[in-house]
Amino acid sequence: MDANPQFGPRTVEEVFRDFKGRRAGLIKALTTDVERFYQQCDPDKENLCLYGLPDEQWEVNLPAEEVPPELPEPALGINFARDGMQEKDWLSLVAVHSDAWLLAVAFYFGARFGFDKADRKRLFNMINDLPTVFEVVTGSAKKQSKEKSSVSNHSSNKSKTNSAPRGSDVQGKYSRGVLKDEDEDGLDEEEEDHGDTLCGACGENYGADEFWICCDICEKWFHGKCVKITPARAEHIKQYKCPSCTNKRARP
Repeated sequence: MDANPQFGPRTVEEVFRDFKGRRAGLIKALTTDVERFYQQCDPDKENLCLYGLPDEQWEVNLPAEEVPPELPEPALGINFARDGMQEKDWLSLVAVHSDAWLLAVAFYFGARFGFDKADRKRLFNMINDLPTVFEVVTGSAKKQSKEKSSVSNHSSNKSKTNSAPRGSDVQGKYSRGVLKDEDEDGLDEEEEDHGDTLCGACGENYGADEFWICCDICEKWFHGKCVKITPARAEHIKQYKCPSCTNKRARP
């Protein structure tokens, strides 16, 4: 709907970049922008679809009128089920269909521009290295990262923290990632400790040079930039609630 295949991505790297942009937009809609997304999915409106855009944005809109459409279409009528089930279950369902749509768009481009077996395999492996939208939205990606880290720690007999930097483990409930007076070994160890931690908003991995903050309600970690929290502002927050938890409690 938003990208004409004539000018679409043509290499594996370009298709993957397009995939990552759309994926980031969908994750944003279902996490940090969830209140706005919820309101736009009015059950009284016509069949609506959730689109992830290549520029990491999202939109709720009617499906394309062209038959066949320029690109594969997302799940139709997501708004009709909004009030008929628990919100978390509805969001999980939208997330699953969003994952299927992302793969459909990526491999549509692959077929359109003649990717061979090796290209298709490389594209899938690049996509498969990222957590799915469903895993990010439901928190299962974080759980898997913890389990992976726990197994790794046990096998190496090292007493390291599991995956996400818990509030009591690293600088309270937020983490700068890199402290300027740390030595190189300390930086390497921190990166190894928390390398599997995923941002609850964008789904990207922990970066040692980025500011992070943890939600005291759902215990998910977020890039400060994704939830618009600066280190200075975090110093004055007694209990941080992420946008998703804040909206859940505010909604009647």
